Amino acid sequence: MKKTFGLLGQKLGHSYSPMIHSYLGDYEYPLYEVSPDDLDGFMKSGRFDGLNVTIPYKQAVIPYCASLSDEARAIGSVNTIVRDSNGLLHGFNTDRHGFSVMLERGKIDPRGKKTLVLGDGGSARAVRAALGGLDAGEVVTISRRGENHYGNIERHYDAEIIINTTPVGMYPGNGLSPLSLEGFVRLEGAADLIYNPLRTKLLLDAGRMGLPCAGGLTMLAAQAEMAGRLFLGLPARPELVDGILNGLIGKIRNIALIGMPGSGKSSAGKALAEIMGRPFSDTDELIAAAAGKTIPEIIENDGEEAFRLLETRVLDAETKKHGLVIATGGGVVTRPENLDLLRQNSLVVYLKRELSGLDTAGRPLSRNIGIRALAEQRLHLYEAWSDRSVQAESDPGRTASRIREEVQ
Repeated sequence: MKKTFGLLGQKLGHSYSPMIHSYLGDYEYPLYEVSPDDLDGFMKSGRFDGLNVTIPYKQAVIPYCASLSDEARAIGSVNTIVRDSNGLLHGFNTDRHGFSVMLERGKIDPRGKKTLVLGDGGSARAVRAALGGLDAGEVVTISRRGENHYGNIERHYDAEIIINTTPVGMYPGNGLSPLSLEGFVRLEGAADLIYNPLRTKLLLDAGRMGLPCAGGLTMLAAQAEMAGRLFLGLPARPELVDGILNGLIGKIRNIALIGMPGSGKSSAGKALAEIMGRPFSDTDELIAAAAGKTIPEIIENDGEEAFRLLETRVLDAETKKHGLVIATGGGVVTRPENLDLLRQNSLVVYLKRELSGLDTAGRPLSRNIGIRALAEQRLHLYEAWSDRSVQAESDPGRTASRIREEVQ
């Protein structure tokens, strides 16, 4: 009979945990959404062989544990529970391990460096414990209250590493950051415990500065690997972290197609979505549906600027999602704010086609401004915005196959 582990929380939403634990062992992994009033009964029910624990129960489960690991006791928080053969529960904390792996893989070395920890909750305690074990220099907690806060952040512009443990920037609040990186003249790296979106605004800003970045998905995978081996009583299996990450990213990261009008993004995108078993999203189709008129009618009646604003609004909604193939309009690169929208959750693929092969039918800007003039304005932006580039072929299916090979 399979053992039953699972995730305990109050509101779990679309958790990645069942997907992650499918890589770790052959056991049941249900989601346990439990209200505070029902927590005592659940913990005493014996329904599980072990648990991962998330907000708001990481401290509340401690009294039910017969023992705590050194990490759990020091941090004052339990996120993994294992039941022994006598039915007793034992509490562990894997956050510290996960965070250390996250920094290592992100090539962020805190040794001797002044580090700002944004937030003062349970995750921040685990981060501070890990930083102590990694011989970080001065560690300063920035919170909304207390001596060091966002109102006097300038006193810490000499920080070398910034770590966000707050929910600011987390879905659905994408595009927000706890602070601006302007003024941090000695900054060497940034990390964010958030994993939805894959790249928060904090990380995107740091990336533009050419700094090493570390996102929360790596921490999630690493702490899950540790939880899995605690559940099963196995030795460390660090190689599984790569498998978890590759599996997660392969399923949740969008593939966004950019390129000149008429380059075949829609037809290739539909074919790609079909062969990869993904939902397909065409931003031009969504814009037309939202406006109740065709793209040429929007531009003719309301002007190009109104069209671009609507395009950004649609892109904002679609790029918050996961696992899509997204075909964008040719002018998506003309608004700088669209770059972060695309890059937060997507691998951006530039679909190339010779100018002579572009279809201008039903494309007023291509006809009015001219293909070559548009190309001069946009080709360098397509190159700069993309992670990969693929040459389009006459057959959308063959183009889609080339894109799939490139992104995998």
